[in-house]
Amino acid sequence: MEPTGFTTEDLRQMRERGIPEEEALRQLILFISPPGAIQLNRPCTVGDGILALREAEAGRLIERFDEARLSGRAMRFVPASGAASRMFKALMPILNVPEGSRPAAVAALESSDDPEVREIYAFLQGLSKFAFYEDLRSAMSQNGHDLDLHLRDNRFDVVIEFLLSAKGLHYAGLPKALMKFHRYPEGGRTAFEEHLVEAAGVLQNRDGLCRLHFTVSPEHAEDFQSFARVAVPRCEKRFQCRYLIGFSVQDRSTDTLAVDLDNRPFRLADGRLLFRPGGHGALLQNLNDVKGDIVFVKNVDNVTADRLKPERCRWEKILGGLLVDLQEEAFQHLRRLRSGPANDPALRGAVSFAEERLSLVLPPGIKTGAAEDQRRFVMEKLDRPIRLCGVVRNTGEPGGGPFWVRGDAGDASLQIVEGAQVDPASPEQQEIFAKSTHFNPVNMVCGLRDAAGRPYDLTRHVDPQAVFISQKTQDGRPLKALERPGLWNGGMARWNTVFVEVPVGTFHPAKTVNDLLREGHQNETSSGRNS
Repeated sequence: MEPTGFTTEDLRQMRERGIPEEEALRQLILFISPPGAIQLNRPCTVGDGILALREAEAGRLIERFDEARLSGRAMRFVPASGAASRMFKALMPILNVPEGSRPAAVAALESSDDPEVREIYAFLQGLSKFAFYEDLRSAMSQNGHDLDLHLRDNRFDVVIEFLLSAKGLHYAGLPKALMKFHRYPEGGRTAFEEHLVEAAGVLQNRDGLCRLHFTVSPEHAEDFQSFARVAVPRCEKRFQCRYLIGFSVQDRSTDTLAVDLDNRPFRLADGRLLFRPGGHGALLQNLNDVKGDIVFVKNVDNVTADRLKPERCRWEKILGGLLVDLQEEAFQHLRRLRSGPANDPALRGAVSFAEERLSLVLPPGIKTGAAEDQRRFVMEKLDRPIRLCGVVRNTGEPGGGPFWVRGDAGDASLQIVEGAQVDPASPEQQEIFAKSTHFNPVNMVCGLRDAAGRPYDLTRHVDPQAVFISQKTQDGRPLKALERPGLWNGGMARWNTVFVEVPVGTFHPAKTVNDLLREGHQNETSSGRNS
């Protein structure tokens, strides 16, 4: 046994994953002494942390972005490892009923008031409006089943089985990105393909090249590669462009140690340590590795039908142009401040820019301190990655929002905060969170290079205390799991952040399959045979 309490075998396991021993010890300490909950100051609102752009500015900002994209600076980063099975959560119970009992179970569900059961019938009512409808009909027909006959006879269990299981489309085993989202006259289009289409409208450089990077789960890496080999040439021909597509998986070195309820390393039956994936915050390493310049980060399910794409693409370009503006101004101030000792006009200009354009709050001690201390503070703050986050009016979607968060030095900063980060035992904090006026749709553009064009080391700008601890089970035994600071939460906590209000019509998530029946995912040509 090593002095740290880890065995030689434990250390070998860590080396295999690329996890330093000191990192494992740091994680154990976080379990033993969890960091306190985030401290909300107030929700961001328009004029107080959220910028509302004037329409008159749009044209100039689009031109600014177009200059950057034509020179090859822009790319898109898409976390795409999410499983499609999560979209079908309400349908899955049907598959868990023994096959012989399913018809009776479905009949019993028909009279239920359970909201999840209502989702099943909403799904069946709108079945013909889904992009995978024809594929489902074909898969059932090839196996001697008539889709319409099963619907008429209330054999919904068979329909759902052919949709989700390996008997048919096997959507429960697919990544969400490779599931058909939208229907067009020429056929259905997956979420992956919709990102290619949007990229053609936003990212093309002057040589017609569009760069995208997708993070995928290891078990589906080959599925993505195979699908891309067919889909990419098809889109290149249609849009007269070229795609440079990158794929990566979550690095094993970002996995985290699990512990038992007494905060001792959790061990499997064979005595080995249990490591678990570190959550979407682990993807910060993937983003760091692409060494991008202007990078759009977008959830894989936040895509829309073609008729709504022009406005979405327009707003992405507006955000991109504003990023270019802010970057250039920040770099100009940095160059002036680096040229020598604090100069009053240069320092006043830099402080004004930091406070007014980047919403940076100087701690009281710095604000009233010596000019040289202010100069060093502002230089350090301006020389960081920057992100512009499009936020929409809060209409009740699940997820986080923009807030002013209290800092240890008496200052405050702009952060995207999820409900799980807020102290559940504090009525005051819960009340602040409930008053949020805007929602974070994870539609952001990031500036990842410094004034000299060098990529920032993104791992240096993480809040390491912004972890999330939850209780799970393994082989029927309870354990504690640790998630790394979230990609757009603690993972970007020390970036410069600007929130910009964007139209709600630019946000069309698909968290459940029935979300695909919403207006943003339906084309005018869609028709419902079952409606």
